[in-house]
Amino acid sequence: MNDSLRNYLVVTGGYWAFTLTDGAIRMLVVLYFHRLGYSPFEVAMLFLFYEFFGIVTNLVGGWLGARIGLNLTMHIGMAMQVVALLMLTVPDAWLSVPYVMAAQALSGIAKDLNKMSAKASVKTLAGEGQGSKLFKWVAVLTGSKNALKGAGFFVGAALLEWLGFRGTLHVLAGALALVLVTTLFLLPSGVGRMKSKPKFTHIFSNTPAINWLSAARFFLFGSRDVWFVVALPVFLYDILGWDFTAVGGFLALWVIGYGIVQAAAPRLIRQRSHGHGPGGGTARLTALLLMLAPAGIALALERGLPPAPVLITGLIVFGIIFAINSSVHSYLILAYSDTEKVSMNVGFYYMANAGGRLTGTVLSGWAYQHQGLDGCLWWSAGFVAAALLLSLPLPEVGTQRT
Repeated sequence: MNDSLRNYLVVTGGYWAFTLTDGAIRMLVVLYFHRLGYSPFEVAMLFLFYEFFGIVTNLVGGWLGARIGLNLTMHIGMAMQVVALLMLTVPDAWLSVPYVMAAQALSGIAKDLNKMSAKASVKTLAGEGQGSKLFKWVAVLTGSKNALKGAGFFVGAALLEWLGFRGTLHVLAGALALVLVTTLFLLPSGVGRMKSKPKFTHIFSNTPAINWLSAARFFLFGSRDVWFVVALPVFLYDILGWDFTAVGGFLALWVIGYGIVQAAAPRLIRQRSHGHGPGGGTARLTALLLMLAPAGIALALERGLPPAPVLITGLIVFGIIFAINSSVHSYLILAYSDTEKVSMNVGFYYMANAGGRLTGTVLSGWAYQHQGLDGCLWWSAGFVAAALLLSLPLPEVGTQRT
């Protein structure tokens, strides 16, 4: 096994461990604080800083990774997650909304430091001129991450039932700390660090392709969260009468399936060009197909078709196309970046990603309250249309101007 593959596997393993705790802590917070009597709005507010600080972290984290190295920022993220987990082990009397929001803010910073570092490291480890390998590596990393986040939902709920809230937090914190120490010794230092120290003003990309892709990413992830985060689970519970276990299990299975499709994206697309992955044309085609999914679900619901099979079928179609589109985006941000600037470009791109998630999450609650699930789905279709339009200038790989 060569060094680049070995280091890629170490990075992937560390990312897997972190992602498992990230999914578990989200399920823990939702279930435990609901049981403590928090209102749905208060539970939603607990995650507000988690999403908001993702924007800030991605913007600053890429610059920081270019200065001190991606392996160091990845381990800083792991350490912060351990602290965030332990913060929640205090007595119930301390668990006020502001305190838990602060813990979730720390967890959000940790998550995006870890994600940015892992994704940017893949570009460095794959090497220049390795388009097909880069696409496969980033697809496996991204897809497996999402599958494990869904598994984390199950792990969090199961451990909560078995070990209780604080016992689960201690187990997760201890396991992640062990992974941190292991990867700290296995990874070489200085991965992704630029030879010259970049100025903070360099965090904003001056590459047109990266700016267009980041803008498209904003609307792509807004299109998912505008109906998936709040509207869908509330609809399943209130309108269809599903219980909490059924809702949580269904959403977890969807996330796992979505991750599996992401990991399989290189095989599903079957690029015929040698040495290259997909380009702007693939991003546009998948966006066009994706736009039809929420619009089709909304039309079916408005025509009075049975909502359960419509939503299940529609979610499967939406998830498959969304996963491929997202995987193509994740490849393109690395393909459009040169190795020297990859961490800053990835940080800028994931800042847009986090902004889209935050916008979609907030809009999901407002739109569902005022316009119902149908309205959320039309917002989703509109967001995908915006992503499609912003993808029009995206070049094929190797033809972009820097």
